[in-house]
Amino acid sequence: MNVPHAIRMHETGGPDVLRLEKVEVGDPGPGQVRLRHEAVGLNFADTYFRSGLYPMPLPAGMGVEAAGVVEAVGEGVTNVCEGDRVTYTGFLNTLGAYSTERLIPAAPLIKLPEAISCETAAAMTMRGLTSSYLMRRIYDFKPGDTILLHAAAGGVGLIVAQWAKLLGLTVIGTVSTEEKAAIARAHGCDHTINYSHEDVAKRVREMTDGVGVNVVIDSVGKSTFNASLDSVKRRGLVICLGFTSGTLSNFDPQILATKGSPYLARPALADYIADPAEKADLAAELFGHVGAGRIKIEINQRYTLEDAAQAHRDLEARKTTGSSIFVI
Repeated sequence: MNVPHAIRMHETGGPDVLRLEKVEVGDPGPGQVRLRHEAVGLNFADTYFRSGLYPMPLPAGMGVEAAGVVEAVGEGVTNVCEGDRVTYTGFLNTLGAYSTERLIPAAPLIKLPEAISCETAAAMTMRGLTSSYLMRRIYDFKPGDTILLHAAAGGVGLIVAQWAKLLGLTVIGTVSTEEKAAIARAHGCDHTINYSHEDVAKRVREMTDGVGVNVVIDSVGKSTFNASLDSVKRRGLVICLGFTSGTLSNFDPQILATKGSPYLARPALADYIADPAEKADLAAELFGHVGAGRIKIEINQRYTLEDAAQAHRDLEARKTTGSSIFVI
């Protein structure tokens, strides 16, 4: 596409509200860069913006994660230069990633080392930084600890499972199919539970001699939350990372007192990368593991921007594994 294009939405709703439109991309203003995308990340959070669960002014662009090449820099930009390969992720400050090129604030941009391609970066920046804070900031993991990882064959799941093994953890992963179970085991899960026909909490208690796991990482939400509480050890930690099956409603904190007094966290990536120094540390460790091959990023679905609606359908139908990207 020689003429700049972007996915735009003028109303919230299902995948069909996503429209590919020609756009004008001018010169960068102060603090901005003009960025030519090579790959764009597809994340489940994108569906929350599209549906209206995450409110935003309309009309609007779509997507918060991409990687590409800086083509021009505005006044006052010092963290990147023309020609730099960069990646980014964020929230409202980076909305509009589903595009061939764009203007974007320079502050969220992260320079890519030579060992990381733009496709790999687009597939892992949000998932990888999320995995980085999960493994390195939110809990003091020790070798021998056990985690329960929901959606173990998903983009975050595959990275977390591999990182957990580097830390000497035992990983129990939940999946919906035998195919996904095989993928999860190939990426570090010691045990898998197929929640479509197995009792997750019962199996976890069997695997842990009745004790439960130190930490549950739950990106599914409504359909797995009770099993998460019943799987964690006394005074363990349940991390509510996402809500692909729906949000929790009418949650009564008193229930925690009947479940062994676990801690409950609902972290947001933005709060772990708000400090530039901490973001740099998290990114450096992530890039180091990926660049050295200790953590492999699986790009199992590739789409074009024209396929954005279908990509969202596949994501919401749980047809995807690993990471998905749009190739520009």
